[in-house]
Amino acid sequence: MGLSFKSIWKYKCPRCRQGNMFAKPFKMSDPLDMPETCEVCHQKMLPEPGFYYGAMFISYILSGWFILIPTLVLVLVYDWSLYAGMGVALAIAAITYFRFLRGSRALWMHLMITYDPEAAVKGA
Repeated sequence: MGLSFKSIWKYKCPRCRQGNMFAKPFKMSDPLDMPETCEVCHQKMLPEPGFYYGAMFISYILSGWFILIPTLVLVLVYDWSLYAGMGVALAIAAITYFRFLRGSRALWMHLMITYDPEAAVKGA
């Protein structure tokens, strides 16, 4: 059935697309706090050691371009100073840090685990 960007954006389980991938409420001290398994379909949230290593590359690529393009446009097109451009880059990075951190994990998991519409019904 392909990727569901809605379930990636809302951090839903890739297998059933109903359970939450991350523990609630959000804690800034532990932003990647995940339950052991999905509460709906019991999909393991850490299938194997080092599973989220690829998510690190996704996060790096997405955040890099998301920060680089606006900064370059401001500096090269609108003639902003390098200091102002760096300030904007730091502001964008601070605002989007947790979204990219969690979003890259969600995207990685959705790429690696296939959707099973029957999983929520089966419960295992």
